[in-house]
Amino acid sequence: MCVQAISNPRSEDDQEKAWQAVCPLVNQLRNYYEFSIALEAVVVDLLSVLCSDEMTSRQHLEMQQSLFKQFAEILDFTLKFDDLKMTNPAIQNDFSYYRRTLSRMRMAGGDDIDKDLDVNNDMANRMSLFYAHATPMLRMLSDNTTKFVSQNKDLPVENTTDCLSTMACICRVMIENPNYRSKFSSEETVLFCLRVMVGAIILYDHVHPVGAFAKSSGINIKSSIKVLRDEHPGKVEGLLNALR
Repeated sequence: MCVQAISNPRSEDDQEKAWQAVCPLVNQLRNYYEFSIALEAVVVDLLSVLCSDEMTSRQHLEMQQSLFKQFAEILDFTLKFDDLKMTNPAIQNDFSYYRRTLSRMRMAGGDDIDKDLDVNNDMANRMSLFYAHATPMLRMLSDNTTKFVSQNKDLPVENTTDCLSTMACICRVMIENPNYRSKFSSEETVLFCLRVMVGAIILYDHVHPVGAFAKSSGINIKSSIKVLRDEHPGKVEGLLNALR
């Protein structure tokens, strides 16, 4: 996801070149937006199984490791995507330029111009609402986790919070315990665990009645933050900001 900043084109030739340059980049943004919609259904399906009332969270983890891994990979992707989005202001600049240009084109040529575009006015409006959030993927994930809890009244909220706190705890222990960490094959594995830990904490904070930062929380926030701060600042600053 690398969107280049577009300067302010003045001549018609410059405007055409800028439009041709920005269209493929906006198409990439559309792909990510549509991927977020696909993730919504996947997240609900995963939570339905991982937070069911048939077993405890640890029993789920032992019996359904592959599903937990899938959920962890979604959390990892979410945190990586949002960090890139926050550190690349050109994304919003390019998309704003695209919408301004599209608006001028529709004023000059009518609504029919939409038929020839991969990202028409309606799609651009929906994408704008998505990318307006500082962390759009995390917002989608937290909203759907909260929706899952509210729509499953027969399922104790503790099932979901226990699932999330268990994931966060396991990731933290794997990083802070030298016996586990020595088995990691690369630094990326450490960052994977950190992103999953932070993602699980944030989701827990959204659905738990008192949040993740209360003393009665099932997550050891102090130890979790210490694990983050013990890493190289340049690698975890985005994760600390997400917790803030």
